[in-house]
Amino acid sequence: MTKSTTYYSNGKLLLTGEYVVLDGADALAIPTKLGQNLKVSIVDTPGLHWKSFTNKNQCWFEAFFVLSTLESTSTDPVAKTLTAILKSARSLNSSFLIDNIGFEVRTTLDFDRSWGLGSSSTLINSIASWAGVDAFTLLEKSFGGSGYDIAAAQNNTPIIYTKRKKSVDIRNVFLDWDFKDSIYFVHLNKKQDSKEGISTYRTKPKDLKVIEAISAITNKLLMCYTLKDFETLMQAHETHISKLTGLATTKSRLFSDYPHTIKSLGAWGGDFILVVSPNQNLEYFRNKGYTTIIPFNEMILNK
Repeated sequence: MTKSTTYYSNGKLLLTGEYVVLDGADALAIPTKLGQNLKVSIVDTPGLHWKSFTNKNQCWFEAFFVLSTLESTSTDPVAKTLTAILKSARSLNSSFLIDNIGFEVRTTLDFDRSWGLGSSSTLINSIASWAGVDAFTLLEKSFGGSGYDIAAAQNNTPIIYTKRKKSVDIRNVFLDWDFKDSIYFVHLNKKQDSKEGISTYRTKPKDLKVIEAISAITNKLLMCYTLKDFETLMQAHETHISKLTGLATTKSRLFSDYPHTIKSLGAWGGDFILVVSPNQNLEYFRNKGYTTIIPFNEMILNK
């Protein structure tokens, strides 16, 4: 008889603080209603048999791992990444996966893999729960990054996330905006490599003034009562990050004639953007081929 345990982690979006969250800026992160399940079953067959499924229940990855080494014969890069994560987890908990038994692991995404809602962060958080180790430490030993996505995976409300030198601050908040019906998330039909974005940002000199400005914008959003004020803050955020990174804003590149605010989310260049549409008319984007459009209240966990 198999014994199973299921772990669940929320997906994420970063509303403010992209890039500068790495250097300690206050960032507004939101967990999404879509996440990832990781089901672990104990079986009689030795070894670790791993299967990963899409949101449409299609198996997109499968590999077998030897428990003693956590290595796989698969040449798939995903297998090598998994080996690295599992080894890191074992380095933090020496008893992880050392029993001479077998495991079947099945991961299932709630969202499309190309959406950039955290297929990696949800995996790391759930593996950390399975291994009984700290998810932030596991992230640092494997993928790296600010850790805001791990915090979002673990919280069911929006958070203000601040990365310190040796710790993180997480403050749960409630976004009591009465204009949420005018906010949408539009997918740009391409996935942006966050590692690449981080590497590029790291080549830039640290700008304390920008970090302070973004932190101020993040906190002002909590006291934002009108859509006009919201747009003003989002536009100021785009300007600061554009100047810091030397990257053109998404609006200037793709939607220069759109009359309302557009803001990039996470590493610039792909994944979702935030769009303000007071009239709930999104045909502008659909006519340009951007058909994945999700209303604010359908995307975020805001309990």
